[in-house]
Amino acid sequence: MTAQKEFTLTPRRRGFHLVTEEIIRNLPPLPSAGILHLFIKHTSAGLTINENADPDVQTDMEAIFNRLVKEREPYYQHTCEGDDDMPAHAKATLSGTSLTIPITNGRLNIGIWQGIYLCEFRNRGGGRRIVATVIG
Repeated sequence: MTAQKEFTLTPRRRGFHLVTEEIIRNLPPLPSAGILHLFIKHTSAGLTINENADPDVQTDMEAIFNRLVKEREPYYQHTCEGDDDMPAHAKATLSGTSLTIPITNGRLNIGIWQGIYLCEFRNRGGGRRIVATVIG
C-alpha cells in the first residue's frame, strides 16, 4: 500500500515549532507497519525531530542556528528578498527538508521524548507545504 497527501501547515513565526499533532491529523490512514516520509516543499524552512518536552529546546535551537548562520554577512550575494532570506536557505540545508519515520502498530514509532519540528527560518514564511508519503 502506498498513499500520498499534500497539505499546508498553519503559518508560524520564525523559530522551531512542534508540529507532531498537526502532521498526524493530516496524514492518510496508517498501515500496521511501514514508513512515513515527510518532505517540505520550501528552501527556507526545514523539518527535524527533537525533544518534545521542554520548550527551552525550541528557544535554544533558534539561538544556536542564529549564531551558526548570521544575517547581513558582507559576503552574501543573494540579498534581494530581505536580511532573513539567505540565512534561511543555509539553515534549511543544515536542518534538512525531509524525515523518514517508521510506522508500528498503526502509529508513528518515535521516542516518548521526540517530536516533529517545523524549522521556520523566515520572519514571515507563511503556510508551509508538506508532502506525506505512507508506504506499508
